[in-house]
Amino acid sequence: MTEYRKPLQERSRKTYDMLLGAAGTLLGEVGIERISTNMICERAGVTPPAFYRYFDDKYAILWALAERLMQKQNVALEAWVTRYRDAGLDALAEATVDLIREMDEITGSEPGGLWLMRALRAVPNLTGIRLASHNYVTDLLTDIYMRYLPHVARDLVRRRTRIAVEMAYSFDEMLKEEDVDREAMFRDLHHVFKAMFDYPEYRSRPSSV
Repeated sequence: MTEYRKPLQERSRKTYDMLLGAAGTLLGEVGIERISTNMICERAGVTPPAFYRYFDDKYAILWALAERLMQKQNVALEAWVTRYRDAGLDALAEATVDLIREMDEITGSEPGGLWLMRALRAVPNLTGIRLASHNYVTDLLTDIYMRYLPHVARDLVRRRTRIAVEMAYSFDEMLKEEDVDREAMFRDLHHVFKAMFDYPEYRSRPSSV
């Protein structure tokens, strides 16, 4: 498996960060297939040996970029959970689109963010990080929902939450790939996600702790 190594010393961090910055910018300019280690080195102003000190190949640096993006998204998710976990199921349903807006902003602000999302689906070497991240999000949200749904089987809640997570990431890609009315899309998504909380078995008991 392709690998990368984080710098152990603070003075090496500058080179490492320059390589990540160059790779992210180039990814947005030329895409997955055309980007190369030589292009990254030239853009970053470093030698190939400096690159290979940290990264096995171009897929390793894509892995590092993707992991950085997923970590930023996870920080936002954890903050959202802290804000809403005690608010009740209805409030969680209402606030879900706010979370997706945050994810959209994070991806949009990351150099090469859209191409990173594409790479996570298209490059077999990156499948692991995508699945690990999506399952982390699913499990964290399922834990919160189960506080209000003790009468519903956890595997059922998790399965439906996993579908919702996949929808959210696909929605984020669509916003960046197509010329759409973003606010109309978010309004529509709000209705879709509220409906996903309205299963009869979810509402068979009060939605408060």
